[in-house]
Amino acid sequence: MTQVKVNAPNVVYQEDTITSTYKYENTEVKVSGDNVTVTPNATEFQLKTDARVPKMGMMLVGLGGNNGTTVAAGIIANKEGISWRTRRGVQNPNYFGSITQASTMRLGFTDDNEEVTVPLNKVVPMVHPNDIVLGGWDISSMNLADAMERSGVLEYDLQRQLVPYLKDIVPLKSVYYQDFIAANQKDRSDNLIPGTKQEQMQQIRQDIRDFKEKHSLDKVVVLWTATTERFSRIEEGLNDTADNLLAAIERGEEEVSPSTLFAAACMLEKTAYINGSPQNTFVPGLVELSEREQTFIGGDDFKSGQTKLKSALVEYLVGAGIKPECIASYNHLGNNDGRNLSSPAQFRSKEITKSNVVDDMVASNKVLYAENEHPDHCIVIKYMPFVGDSKRAMDEYTSSIFMGGSNTLVIHNTCEDSLLAAPLIMDLVILCELMERVEYKKEDDAGFQRFHHVCTMLSYLTKAPIVPEGTPLVNALFRQKSCVENFLRALVGLPPENNLMLEYKVQGCQIPL
Repeated sequence: MTQVKVNAPNVVYQEDTITSTYKYENTEVKVSGDNVTVTPNATEFQLKTDARVPKMGMMLVGLGGNNGTTVAAGIIANKEGISWRTRRGVQNPNYFGSITQASTMRLGFTDDNEEVTVPLNKVVPMVHPNDIVLGGWDISSMNLADAMERSGVLEYDLQRQLVPYLKDIVPLKSVYYQDFIAANQKDRSDNLIPGTKQEQMQQIRQDIRDFKEKHSLDKVVVLWTATTERFSRIEEGLNDTADNLLAAIERGEEEVSPSTLFAAACMLEKTAYINGSPQNTFVPGLVELSEREQTFIGGDDFKSGQTKLKSALVEYLVGAGIKPECIASYNHLGNNDGRNLSSPAQFRSKEITKSNVVDDMVASNKVLYAENEHPDHCIVIKYMPFVGDSKRAMDEYTSSIFMGGSNTLVIHNTCEDSLLAAPLIMDLVILCELMERVEYKKEDDAGFQRFHHVCTMLSYLTKAPIVPEGTPLVNALFRQKSCVENFLRALVGLPPENNLMLEYKVQGCQIPL
C-alpha cells in the first residue's frame, strides 16, 4: 500500500515536507461549588512534517539481553525473509504487536459504505524496522548468537538460521554499578567500560559518534532495555539541576545510576533517549539537561502484557460505571529480568510503575470514588527459572455493582515477555524519530519549533509515562492510542476521530444494496 494522500485545502504536500493547517479544539472548564462552566476554545496550528525518512540507528543498552537479542533476531528474520518450522508447521516473520506496522486506523467510508483502514505507517512517512541499523552496549561480552540461545525466547529452527547473522555481533562495553542492580547480576558483568564516571560518559558519547559515522547514519535513538535499577535518591546539589548532575558525574558521585549516565551522554550528543525500565532515570537534573539540549526523552517502562491489559480493563470497568474495589496482580517469570527483580530494591521500582497505572482512571469518576479513595491494589512478582521468558500473569478484579452486588473477574495471561516487548521497542524509536521531524507554529508564533522535549507521544507504549511537570498524566489505554492516531491525522490535516458517525444517524440515511 502506498502512502495516504489527503485531498484538502488545509494540507500541502511538497517534495520534502507535508504542511497542514489544523484547528485544535479543546475546552476550558471552571468549577464553582456545584456549578460547572465549560467554554470551547480553538487554536490554529500549522504542523510541518519533514517527509524525508532518515537512515536511522537504534542503540540498545542491554543489547545482549532477552529483549535486545529478540529485536535483533526479529529485524533480521523479517529483512531476510527467514521462515522456520515448529510443531504447528511453517512460521513466517512478521511485526505483530507493533502499532506502527501491524495496527490500523480508520480513514472513513467509501461511497458503498465500506470502512477504509490503513496501517499507521501509511499516514506519514516513517522509518521501517527492516531499515534500522542496530547496535548497543551490554555488561556481558557474549555474542548475540550465544545470547539468543541463552535467552531461550525463539524457536530452535529460527535460532539455527540466525546464527550466521548474529555470531559476529558483540555488544560494546557498558557500565555496571553493583549497588543499582541485584547482586546476582555480577556473574554476567565481564564487558565493562573502565575509568571514572566522567570517563565512562565520554566513552558512551564516543560510541554514539563512532556508530553514527561507521554506518553513515543521519540520526541515532538510544533505548534502555537493560536490567531494572533501584530508584535513585533525589538530592539537592547532586541531581536537582543539569549543572549539578554533570558536576556529580565529574566527581564520581555514587548516587548517579548507569541509566542516568547513559541519558546524560545522549543529551550532550543531542541523541534521543528512551527509558524502557521502571527506575527513575530522569532525575530533575536530567530533565533540565534535556530541555537545555532540546533533545527528546521518553519512558518509563515497557507496557506490554499484564499492565497493558490492566490499563484497558480498568478503563472499561470505570467507564461502564462499575467500581473496581480490589485488584490483585501476581506474576512469575524465569528470565534474567525476573532474576534481577527477586531483589527487593529492584522489585520496588517495578512495583511503583505497575501500581500507578490505574490512578487517572479512578480519579476520572467521582461518582464511584470519593476524594483520595483508591481500590486496594497489590503487586507480586516471583522468580521461577523453569518458565523462562514465558511469564505467567494472574489477576483478580473485584468490583462493586448494582444494589450492593459484587463482580469478580479472574484472568490468567501467559505473556511471552520479550516477544511482546520487542515490537514496542521498535515502535518507541520509530515514533520518537518521527517526532524529531515534526514542527509546529501557532497563530502568533514567529517561526516553527519542535514539540516539548518530554515526548509524551510515547505514552501508549509505557507503564509510567513521563510528562512535562504540571501536565495531566494519562494511563488509560484507549485514550493513549487515540492520541497517537489523532496526532497522525492532524499531520495530514484531518480532524480527530470521534466515532460519532452522524451521517448514519440522521433521517433518510441509506445503505446501498
